[in-house]
Amino acid sequence: MKFLNHIQKNIFYISAAIAFLVSLNSCGIWDPADARKVSPNAQERVKKNLEEGKGITLGGALGGSKTNYQFASSNPMWRATLEILDFLPLSNVDYSGGIITTDWYNEGTASDESIKITIRFLSNEIRADGIKVIVHKKKCNIKQKCIVKKISSALEYELQVAILKKAAIFEKEYKRKTRKKRPELN
Repeated sequence: MKFLNHIQKNIFYISAAIAFLVSLNSCGIWDPADARKVSPNAQERVKKNLEEGKGITLGGALGGSKTNYQFASSNPMWRATLEILDFLPLSNVDYSGGIITTDWYNEGTASDESIKITIRFLSNEIRADGIKVIVHKKKCNIKQKCIVKKISSALEYELQVAILKKAAIFEKEYKRKTRKKRPELN
């Protein structure tokens, strides 16, 4: 019996090693750089990589152009939308995809009706055509058979205006703060 357990352990280790080697094979064969095509100067290589989008700069410290990385916390449209919709439960928040979707929400006035709001970001700029608001309405009968429809209502426009106003306020505050931090040189 011990011999059988020993063989099973060895088979396990051998199969794990084979799986590991096969996974390394998918990485490809190492292809060393041609010294005739690559500059020996590190600064030139860094500059070339940055131009090709293969690297990042830390505040332009390496002499490359400044890159504007905008994250959810610094995007005024995104922040404004989250603040406006803070009373609603969110079901999908995808910054890289540029979409926020709320869960079904019922105010309690009509127990058989709920709404779902989807905000799509078409641009990071604060513009009316940079955001799209979609409202869906779900109406259920007593047997819980529900009908979902996309509706056009004043709510879409009101949300869009509220988000744009709040985003403009965030942008104005941000510019005011950065102006205080970096005094103008004369």
